[in-house]
Amino acid sequence: MQGRVLIALTIVALVAPPLGARAQTVDDPYTIMRPEPGTRQPKASEPWLAPKYQSPRGTQQKVKPRRTRPPVVQAYPQAPPPIYVPETGRLLPNLPALPGAGPGGRETAQDRALRCQHQAGVYGDAAGNREAYVGGCINQQ
Repeated sequence: MQGRVLIALTIVALVAPPLGARAQTVDDPYTIMRPEPGTRQPKASEPWLAPKYQSPRGTQQKVKPRRTRPPVVQAYPQAPPPIYVPETGRLLPNLPALPGAGPGGRETAQDRALRCQHQAGVYGDAAGNREAYVGGCINQQ
């Protein structure tokens, strides 16, 4: 008995047309949603254009861009005073500094450390102990 019911249901499922959900289309064959009641339908001549933006509250205000001031660019900073190297007894001049990354082109701690490392390489043996020279140069100011 159960076998006959199963066979009958299989035949009905294969022979009968599928009764799935069908899309409710108005003009667009690709949409599966029915438009909400009261919404304006797009014109048939321009279906590819997006609708114009409307403010959610209906305001008519425009965006006012902030006025920005151009950054103040200062001239190259003065070179710091020369560094005294106790090992050699010499005064080694500081190389001119480039504008730093700080506000207003000031030299930051990272800029100073980089400049001091560069100077230690330029002066070589005249700077004496390289680590001591770099430390004294960084802490000079």
